[in-house]
Amino acid sequence: MNKNFYITTPIYYPSGKPHMGHAYSSIITDIFARFKRIEGYNVLFLTGTDEHGQKIEKEAKKNNKDPKIFCDELSDKFRSLTKILNLSNDDFIRTTEERHFQSVIEIWNRLIESGDIYLDKYSGWYSVSDEAFYDEDEIEELDGNKVARTSGSMVEWVEEESYFFKLSAWQTKLLNHYKNNKDFILPISRQNEVISFVEKGLKDLSISRTSFSWGIPVPKNKKHVIYVWLDALTNYISALNFPDVNHNKYKSFWPADIHIIGKDILRFHAIYWPAFLLAAKIDLPKRIFSHGWILSDEKKMSKSIGNILDPIEIVNKYGIDQLRYYLTKEVSLGNDGSISMENLKACINNDLANNYGNLCQRVFSFIKKNCKNKIPEGHNLTDNDLKLIKKTKEILPKLINFMNNQNLNEYVKTVVGLSFDANKYFNDSEPWKYSKTNVERMNTILFTITEQIKNLSILLSPIIPLSTKKVLDSINLNDKDIRVDTILKNNVLNHKKEIKETKILFKKIEDDN
Repeated sequence: MNKNFYITTPIYYPSGKPHMGHAYSSIITDIFARFKRIEGYNVLFLTGTDEHGQKIEKEAKKNNKDPKIFCDELSDKFRSLTKILNLSNDDFIRTTEERHFQSVIEIWNRLIESGDIYLDKYSGWYSVSDEAFYDEDEIEELDGNKVARTSGSMVEWVEEESYFFKLSAWQTKLLNHYKNNKDFILPISRQNEVISFVEKGLKDLSISRTSFSWGIPVPKNKKHVIYVWLDALTNYISALNFPDVNHNKYKSFWPADIHIIGKDILRFHAIYWPAFLLAAKIDLPKRIFSHGWILSDEKKMSKSIGNILDPIEIVNKYGIDQLRYYLTKEVSLGNDGSISMENLKACINNDLANNYGNLCQRVFSFIKKNCKNKIPEGHNLTDNDLKLIKKTKEILPKLINFMNNQNLNEYVKTVVGLSFDANKYFNDSEPWKYSKTNVERMNTILFTITEQIKNLSILLSPIIPLSTKKVLDSINLNDKDIRVDTILKNNVLNHKKEIKETKILFKKIEDDN
């Protein structure tokens, strides 16, 4: 079995500060990447910034800066965000890098050789904000302005010479691919949306511009720059050293296992990108998963509305594991989700502080007081003891299946249920009753509950990695044993070393003022 796994975020357009939408895509991708690592895979996790196009050129000019210097500054903010969000990305690609330039030129040349590019004149509606072209039926008038129905971004009528990609020629092959690869686009609602759009008929796509210069010049015609989406999408293979198809990175990781994207860029990833790759004779990615928007006050976040949520402010106030957990549990992956500070506080208090955090604290404190701070060995486990641990082992294949099919909410819900079971077991077993009368029974209860804390911490580690690492470090679990298959093993716990002291994992939020 191929034990390599390649997962990507969208690369972010750094025309402004990172917002909660960027954080959400990145956190979700990071969770899946971390899970595949503890499943035993060699993971490549890519993120980065998309730095060409008219919008960047305009913003740079507005700020009286050279576009590259402007991009350097903004890209650094997104790179810093990877640290703030505690992402485990292996690479950070920028479309202004030389390795990316070479890949884009190679793709362009392949499309020329395949006969899929021709020169003509473009006229139609274009959104600078979205860097996207829209048909007449995708436009509406709002407050006297023409805007795209899907994004609400203003569009303008553009007429200029352009190179076109023969997107229409790939309509049948795309539909066949969707039909033969049912999991290519998920969730199913997005797949249906894409199929419906393609079935209506595809028009050839303008893939160059002459009205601005900030981009990769078209080979042999420098007055044109390559359309930002043909440029940007290529990042997924430029990070693998394409066009060197014999490079170990490319051979090991392409095709990508999954592109995680927001629903607003679904068309580019599920239609344009596969068509470019088919024409260039490159394998298609295995899956595109499109999540919904993170809403603020039930509306999509927008600079013009002024409702952008700053993930850094929330992290500074509540903590990164707290934000990661909340977004994972409370937002149904694939659908839009509205952030509520009240729900965030309730989630932190009920699930993290009162449930998992409190369990770890109570058990470790009891062991310190009654067992010389060492995890006792368990003997003569009762049916009730075995039931707690066996349930987790038996449910493990289902949990793995949830994660591998991006059913993140069911995964979290199930693991949280196991955590509540563990708390109930500890309360019902009442080890304190046996501290004087039946030490062996007390030890067995403590062994059983610590075993389950270990299991829960491993399962939660992709979601709240900082907190679970504190717990797993405190019970002296080796990094190599932080694997899902460790849950199936016996005698992993160290009974000789003392438990390391841990501070309160999650402070309850009593007053937010």
